[in-house]
Amino acid sequence: MFPDTSAVIAGILSPTGAAQEVLRLAEAGVIQAVVSRQVLVEADRNLSEKMPTILPDYRIFLSQLAPLVVEDPSRGAVEEALAVIHHKDAPILAAAMETQVDFLVTWNTRHFHKRTVRSYAPFPILTPGEFLEAFRRSILED
Repeated sequence: MFPDTSAVIAGILSPTGAAQEVLRLAEAGVIQAVVSRQVLVEADRNLSEKMPTILPDYRIFLSQLAPLVVEDPSRGAVEEALAVIHHKDAPILAAAMETQVDFLVTWNTRHFHKRTVRSYAPFPILTPGEFLEAFRRSILED
């Protein structure tokens, strides 16, 4: 499961929201969180600029979450993603594609939920709430 910056920040800020529950599943080792370096840099930068008092808690939580951190995607992968998504989101989509995750979790429905993006990605692109619904269904099916 690849959470983008919006999902990571929402999970940090909302103690009861769906994004927090997704991060808790990863923290408990029930699912594997995979993030690119860009996600971590963006989250750190956004929190530093907008909510600097929460930054120490974010860093502690991140160390407990222990996501699999992957390198940022290749230039070629980003260029391919640019054909279907906004330029600021292309590196996120490309990183998720290169790491072959099962899900991309995001609150950025404006860019990631377009038909062209969803048909390009070989995995579901879901909001945190949609991911939790899919996760619950998969448990019930087992």
